[in-house]
Amino acid sequence: MDKALQTMISNMPDKTGKSLQEWHSILKTKGFTKHSEAVNFLKKEYKVTHGFANTIVSLSKDEAQDDEELVRIQYQGKEALIPMYESLLKTIKGFGNDITITPKKTSVSIIRKRQFALIKPATKSRIDLGLKLKDVPVNGRLENSGPFGAMCTHRIQLTGVNQIDEEVKGWLHEAYNRSV
Repeated sequence: MDKALQTMISNMPDKTGKSLQEWHSILKTKGFTKHSEAVNFLKKEYKVTHGFANTIVSLSKDEAQDDEELVRIQYQGKEALIPMYESLLKTIKGFGNDITITPKKTSVSIIRKRQFALIKPATKSRIDLGLKLKDVPVNGRLENSGPFGAMCTHRIQLTGVNQIDEEVKGWLHEAYNRSV
């Protein structure tokens, strides 16, 4: 990334009121099909200058493509886990439109004001769902964080869509509610 672009991204919160990640999250909820629609939306609704709006939209498109690729690579050879991943995302997206889904190299972070969940294809037959539930005791399926370390306080091991039941959804929702 060139120095001018990096400076623009660094200055974005001060100049526009939001970070690039926050803008990306807003644009994800809108589903614009044309670059100009998204730029005009940012300029009109948020009073963002043309230069920042254009940069935000361009980088958000690149990030969306990169996100899809990161998830595809995570589930390569573990395609049987994709229905569980999609079910978790559907549940999480139902909590509100203030959620950012951020794929990384080996997992997907789920963020509100801060990360509250982590989805990781652990093996060919298991997804580990990490949650931040400070001061909630370990109990049954709600295990200690295990390999997540300090990123999460708890882990739930999932081997089938049917395991994403009301109990798991309740823990996810509690983690979401605590992440403000």
